[in-house]
Amino acid sequence: MKQGVQLTDCKLLELFTNGNDAAFAEIYNRYWKKLIALSYSYTKDKFLAEEIVQEVFVSLWNRRGVVKIETLSSYLATAIKFSVFKNIYTKNRHERLLEQMPASSIAELPEDLVHAKFLEEYVNGLVEQLPEKCRLVYKYSRQKGLSPQEIAEEMNIAKKTVEAHLTKALKMLRLNLKEMMVLIIVLKLR
Repeated sequence: MKQGVQLTDCKLLELFTNGNDAAFAEIYNRYWKKLIALSYSYTKDKFLAEEIVQEVFVSLWNRRGVVKIETLSSYLATAIKFSVFKNIYTKNRHERLLEQMPASSIAELPEDLVHAKFLEEYVNGLVEQLPEKCRLVYKYSRQKGLSPQEIAEEMNIAKKTVEAHLTKALKMLRLNLKEMMVLIIVLKLR
């Protein structure tokens, strides 16, 4: 990209979706301060606001080949709001989980088990966000251990439809878990 030339958001998006790393850097430099201010206005926590902005940019980077954006500023603002609400939801789930567990049992659990329980709760929260039929298919498959054929019979739908719902659910879970892992790695490097 040429120095001194201010590209439009549309041109930056076009370059970014075609794999131009410099375009991503320009998007980041152009919007990060505004996004931190927006995130901070919701969270009132500077560190959390920075984490959320980082999460949004990691997600944008990971989805660069598939994301369809009409207006960059609106997309980023909406992504910040969604991430703030997702963070609040996750925090509330963690607090409810801790309230349900006796304090003595938390102290006795190895740290890995506590993280595993939080991860399980996070995945359960993601599953609850799936569309209804997709969620049901996933639960029948993973929680009840039914085969695609058994699920098809149970729900009175085609086996191919079951497979499509499972693929969609697993893809969404993988994407969200990948984003979470990248964020954890970034935070551990600080």
